[in-house]
Amino acid sequence: MAERFDIVIVGGGPGGYVAAIRAAQLGMTTAIVERENLGGVCLNWGCIPTKALLRTSELYSTLGDLDPFGLAVTGASFDMTKVVKRSRDVAAQLSGGVKTLMRRNKIKVFDGTARLAGPGTLAVSKDGQAVAELESDHIILATGARARALPGLEPDGKLIWSYREAMVPPEMPKSLLVVGSGAIGIEFASFYRALGAEVTVAEILPQVLPVEDEEISAFARKRFEKHGMVIHTGAKVTNLQKGDNNVTATIEKSDGSTETLTVDRVISAVGVQANTEDLGLEGTGVKLDRGYIVIDEWQQTGEPGVYAIGDVAGPPCLAHKAMHEGVICVERIAGIETVRPLNRRRIPGCTYCQPQVASVGLTEKAAREAGYDIKVGKFPFLANGKAIALGETEGLVKTVFDRATGELLGAHMVGAEVTELIQGYVIAMTLETTEEALLEAIFPHPTLSEMMHESVLSAEGRALHI
Repeated sequence: MAERFDIVIVGGGPGGYVAAIRAAQLGMTTAIVERENLGGVCLNWGCIPTKALLRTSELYSTLGDLDPFGLAVTGASFDMTKVVKRSRDVAAQLSGGVKTLMRRNKIKVFDGTARLAGPGTLAVSKDGQAVAELESDHIILATGARARALPGLEPDGKLIWSYREAMVPPEMPKSLLVVGSGAIGIEFASFYRALGAEVTVAEILPQVLPVEDEEISAFARKRFEKHGMVIHTGAKVTNLQKGDNNVTATIEKSDGSTETLTVDRVISAVGVQANTEDLGLEGTGVKLDRGYIVIDEWQQTGEPGVYAIGDVAGPPCLAHKAMHEGVICVERIAGIETVRPLNRRRIPGCTYCQPQVASVGLTEKAAREAGYDIKVGKFPFLANGKAIALGETEGLVKTVFDRATGELLGAHMVGAEVTELIQGYVIAMTLETTEEALLEAIFPHPTLSEMMHESVLSAEGRALHI
């Protein structure tokens, strides 16, 4: 007998489980189908466990730079087994927390893989065996994405790692080649470099962190290189030769020259691809564009009653974007009139490397290309009292305004704790706060947040501390 629900969600990652909770809050009978672990890649193999690893590397780096604070530690070392265990324990704790949330909200969880089996119907199976048949007028696809593998660069679990192997190394490699310098690649590069590995990064595009503002990217690159990374941009890995316990890579550089490099391990971080296989999309109105499910502003696909949220519905592939889409989708289904479509310009991006990078809105280049007459403000960490007191003087805050209206078009930051600071600008953009209002805002002293105010002042030629 088929079980009927008001909403069924395929995928229990950040978008899926948040959508389920919101549906339950609105009084809908709700089910989730998850084939692996509640919390998805983000909680189990992405956002959360990587931050646990990066916290370890940050602390270890601090131990090596204590003299300016009048402190000394000798014989500092790390146990990679314990480092990895802590990361996995953090992930397990939070995954368990999601299970508790499902029970608390009376959401039924099915362990298996779901496939569309006709209008309003899902067939759930596990290991080739039927588990259940579910019926609903509203089916939300939240199946996420997985690491993309390029020909000749396919992860093998031993010498060439995806993000999964990079998070659970059996031992510390002495040298690494990271292919790709987006958030995933640079975070792993930072982690391993801080723990002492020789790290080389190869990026095919002209800058590291390609989606970030050019000036912020250039600033971050100088700091990465200062900390010992070797970075090649406009570079392509053309060949990998595996040895018994190492890999020899051929890197074609932007000037046409080539370099041969032998490393212990290679991390492939060349992006992700949507999980759309085996969903039963054939013969439905669901369309794909570059591998992602096409949706309208309310997450609706071309098939009536079928929606898509999160990574499977296209970039940016960020957990907080998926969560927000889940809430929008469910509230629209529930008929809440005040719900608004997602404003993609207001989605913040954060990279937890050393130094951190965070941004929201248009880059300076993008704003100019969009035809805006802009004003740009900048303020360095080096001129901020709290940053100096913390010993965190490597950083920059940059703001981009529309000269005509005072609208905050974009904000871009690099430095300590900017992944926490960026939300101030996100709120300002959401409230449609103007430059004038930000100028009038009182920021507490001494704080890192004062730099956000100083950057706004700088756009008017009024910065006080530079």
